Amino acid sequence: MAKQINVVGAVITSGGRILCVQRGPGGALAGMWEFPGGKVEPGEEPIDALIREIREELSCDIAARAKVTTTVYPYEFATISLTTFHCDLLSGTPTLSEHTAMKWLPTGELAQLDWAPADIPAVDLLASHQA
Repeated sequence: MAKQINVVGAVITSGGRILCVQRGPGGALAGMWEFPGGKVEPGEEPIDALIREIREELSCDIAARAKVTTTVYPYEFATISLTTFHCDLLSGTPTLSEHTAMKWLPTGELAQLDWAPADIPAVDLLASHQA
């Protein structure tokens, strides 16, 4: 049985657009797009993990609001349980340290990217709720 890894993702909205980041080459899911975030450490609350990961990966501060969804997806390397949250950018400008590209897209354009499978249900939910 594959191990389960709990991860969190930030749906960061600014000016009506959502931040999307592209995974770098050489690792799992290379070149695919995702919501920024990362692993929840043992004993850590998901929102605390999300704030920490965004600070580490993008050098900015966020406030997490409502949960978007939780998706469990069985990859070859592990089963990922991804919980995404709506987030606001509080301070700083997102600066890439682990990803190769980022885009700010309106909700209606999210589906144009090649998303990591675990992120797709959140993308679909966001698209279905756009005004």
